[in-house]
Amino acid sequence: MSIYDYTVTNIKGEQVKLEQYRGKVLLIVNTATGCGFTPQYDGLEQLYKDYRDKGLEILDFPCNQFGNQAPGTEAEIASFCTLRFGTTFPQFAKIKVNGPEAEPLYTYLKSQRKGLMNSDIKWNFTKFLVDRQGNVVNRFAPTVTPEKIAPEIEKLL
Repeated sequence: MSIYDYTVTNIKGEQVKLEQYRGKVLLIVNTATGCGFTPQYDGLEQLYKDYRDKGLEILDFPCNQFGNQAPGTEAEIASFCTLRFGTTFPQFAKIKVNGPEAEPLYTYLKSQRKGLMNSDIKWNFTKFLVDRQGNVVNRFAPTVTPEKIAPEIEKLL
C-alpha cells in the first residue's frame, strides 16, 4: 500500500483519489475549528500561498475526536475556515483519526510515522509531511507551527 492507494471524501461529499496528488509534496493535517491551535490555519494558508505553485498541497481533515472541538457540519466548518482564515487549500470531510473507526488514510499515516509514545494521534493539528514519491517523511506535533515546517517543505520541493 502507498498513500496513493487511498480514496477520501472531500468537504462536499465527493470521493477523491489521492493518486491525483502524485508528484506533489503533501502536508496532511487533522484540524479543529474550536481548538487552541486553530490560529494555525493562518500559518497553513501562508504555507499554501508560498509553496503551492512549487508543488505543495495541504490536505485538511477536520476531526472532532479531541474535546469536541470541531462540532459543526462540514458546511459550517468550511464556512468558518474560509471566512475567518481565508483558507484555499483542499478540505475534506470530518474524520476520526484514532480507534476502530479511524479513517484508513490516518491508520496508514500513523503506521509510517509513530508519535512519541505510540502511533495514536494525541490532539488536533498533528501534521504529516509526505514527499513527492508518497513517502511519509515526518510527523509534527500540534505544537509545531506551520512556519517551523517551512524549511523541511522547501527541501522536498
